[in-house]
Amino acid sequence: MDSYLMAQIKNWAIGIVFGVFSVLFAVLPMQIAALSMGKVTDGIPGAPDDFVPTVRMVIFTDSHNRNEVVADAIDTSYELFDDDSVYPGVDAFFGLGDFSSVGGEGDYVNFVNTLKEHVREETTLVNIHGNHEFKNDNYDEYFRKYFGHDPNTVTDVKGFSCIAFSGTRSATEWTFTPSSLAWLDKAISEAEKKNDSKAIFVFQHPHPWGTVYGSTTWGDPQLNIIFAKHPGIVDFSGHSHFPANDPRSIFQSTYTAVGCGSMERFELEKNYIPGQHPDGVDPAAQMNVVEADDDGSVRIRVYDLFSDRFVNDVYIDDANDRSTFNYTYKNRKANDKAPVFRPDTKATAYKNEGGEWVISFDEAQAAEGYIVHNYDVTITDSNGKKLICEKFVNDYYVFDDDDTADFRIGSDTLSSGGEYTLTVRAESAYHKRSETLKLTFTAQ
Repeated sequence: MDSYLMAQIKNWAIGIVFGVFSVLFAVLPMQIAALSMGKVTDGIPGAPDDFVPTVRMVIFTDSHNRNEVVADAIDTSYELFDDDSVYPGVDAFFGLGDFSSVGGEGDYVNFVNTLKEHVREETTLVNIHGNHEFKNDNYDEYFRKYFGHDPNTVTDVKGFSCIAFSGTRSATEWTFTPSSLAWLDKAISEAEKKNDSKAIFVFQHPHPWGTVYGSTTWGDPQLNIIFAKHPGIVDFSGHSHFPANDPRSIFQSTYTAVGCGSMERFELEKNYIPGQHPDGVDPAAQMNVVEADDDGSVRIRVYDLFSDRFVNDVYIDDANDRSTFNYTYKNRKANDKAPVFRPDTKATAYKNEGGEWVISFDEAQAAEGYIVHNYDVTITDSNGKKLICEKFVNDYYVFDDDDTADFRIGSDTLSSGGEYTLTVRAESAYHKRSETLKLTFTAQ
């Protein structure tokens, strides 16, 4: 490669890095300010008994070729709502991208065949690109061929403007171009002119940066600049794989941002470091049920397909009026409480089939609507020697009848028959910490 071309590539790379950091530094003060926005309320009210939607949509994201889970999501949605006495039926399905692995044509064929077999003809169906679809140079051709609509499109669903935004791949697999962002800005502006008091829904693959849980790593700050100009939108995104039942999966500032979880596996963070995949994160299967009325009210429920239950339920009284927002970071943190261990909490240690020691103790109880995100654990032997000092992410994304916290600590950490002391503190999503608990146990 000649020196001129090398210099051009170097300048191009520097330009991209400079551009990204310029946008990020422009957004950072705005997002820091958002953490202190809003009022503090005495509790967070749920949907009123007389809430009657005029539209119902189901959203799923990041299935990564797990088309059997997509089929289950669609079938389950119809089963849940076909005979709903308040508002029967499902009006639309929205797929938020990464239905593929590398964007090959075969992935499109398999995904679309699943949709054709399970989505009814009368139900609106809209998809967008994720970064994994952008890995293939033919992404635009395949999208139009198999989905039959533009990657950036506005769909009217029962009178609600639904803006699906894929963007356009630029130099890397995931960067919105100025022209695609201009399209998004214009589409929202046009929806605002005609939507009266209804909420405006926006769908794209990555989170707006610094909003919902996972967005500081898996978000795009370019979106923030557009969304900050349009108070009142309700935005849905995926990409991070962070659990949608985490209370931080909804974030309100001047608008509402919602993280939609994953249909493949979960990702989490530990000590503020993302990329954690502890036991139970694979496989995942969460979908979002969104209901709205004509006066700006929106209800969003997360449904877990493995346990067949709703695992999160939020209600926005008026998406257009930020003075009514309950799901600001400030208010959510104020209403969170430190987890509490039951007085009779016990701990045990045993070896699993793989020969690893497993520490098991009764879970701490989180405040209603909140979670225990992690446990700080220390284990000492009978001589007071510290053997383990670790932070373990809690499996709050797994819904079963097991009410114990279980953590593997290696095969040679403990000795059978030995006496040990476990010191543990539970920490909530908003960093509220329990009292320190000390338990003694014998390694079995």
